[in-house]
Amino acid sequence: MIRDPEILEALLDSVRRFVRERLVPAENEVAETDEIPESIVQEMRNLGLFGMTIPEKFGGLELTMEEECRVLLELCQTAPAFRSIIGTTVGIGSQGILMDGTPEQQAEWLPKLATGEVIASFALTEPEAGSDAASLRTTAIKDGDFYIVNGTKRYITNAPHAGMFTLMARTNPDNKGAGGVSSFIVDAKTPGISFGKYDKKMGQRGAHTCDVIFDNVRVPAANLIGLQEGRGFKTAMKVLEKGRIHIAAVAVGVAKRMLRDALAYALERKQFGQAICDFQLVQAMLADSQAELYAAECMTIDAARRRDDGHNVSTEASCAKMFATEMCGRVADRAVQILGGAGYMAEYGIERFYRDVRLFRLYEGTTQIQQIIIARNMVREARDA
Repeated sequence: MIRDPEILEALLDSVRRFVRERLVPAENEVAETDEIPESIVQEMRNLGLFGMTIPEKFGGLELTMEEECRVLLELCQTAPAFRSIIGTTVGIGSQGILMDGTPEQQAEWLPKLATGEVIASFALTEPEAGSDAASLRTTAIKDGDFYIVNGTKRYITNAPHAGMFTLMARTNPDNKGAGGVSSFIVDAKTPGISFGKYDKKMGQRGAHTCDVIFDNVRVPAANLIGLQEGRGFKTAMKVLEKGRIHIAAVAVGVAKRMLRDALAYALERKQFGQAICDFQLVQAMLADSQAELYAAECMTIDAARRRDDGHNVSTEASCAKMFATEMCGRVADRAVQILGGAGYMAEYGIERFYRDVRLFRLYEGTTQIQQIIIARNMVREARDA
């Protein structure tokens, strides 16, 4: 759903210019230093990118899902690390508060998140709880007006820069399933929180993850999201469903950039006396990439529109996330192949994208988890028919 096409197009023009003039020229610097310049982060704040999904009454842009996707299609035609710095605030870090938080919790935190004054981070994954998120072991035990939190979270995106965490923890140790999990807002400055060293990742330099250790951290009971225990897993699943459409749009945006770069190279590179784009086997790789990219974009926008219209999009979100991220990996592989030896060299950037996009098939639910969700929904609907 697009509410005002003119306003949206003005925003998209600003994002395109920002990507072209500021982000693309900074890609090599970020890859070398593993840091996004603070000046670029500040420009993201000025553009309102941290508040894309937060309601206007809290200072955000309040974009619909379709509008968010269309912004991401432009913003992500550069190194994925730039999107990552806003991703947890736009998505999984803030949306739990927006979906299930009390009015008081929303009023306290959402304005700070919308401006980028505070960066949100989503603390779910643990050393022994990845795809099996409901098995998490971090505990939050009630103690008067506080909860005492103990446990370790792993691979937490933006944790080193976070001002707050949306934390999933077990409030009922006797309930080992999803019903024992609750969600909390945790100020990152709370005593007892410490951080592991930056993870050394395969790609996405400039986007930082690390362990977060909670050692007898006292969290006010007022920070229990929705002030109800046992709803944390449901909150997480709602947030992740939206996040899957978000990641699908990210994958499409990055694939657009990789295919454009591969085509530009094929037009210029000559072998056997002609541009390699004139060879049919190269054309086949270009055509397959374009067709899959088109399909993924259509799926993503359709899922976004359905969500905006109020439909249950569990299946569509998983379909879009699975197909778009797998497509992105195939486009990356073909782009390296089209560039040949140059594609393997850091000078051309394609090898960096090749490494960067591998993560898309892992977070917000692996491809295999999406397959399970899709099939289970199919079976359930067939049995209920």
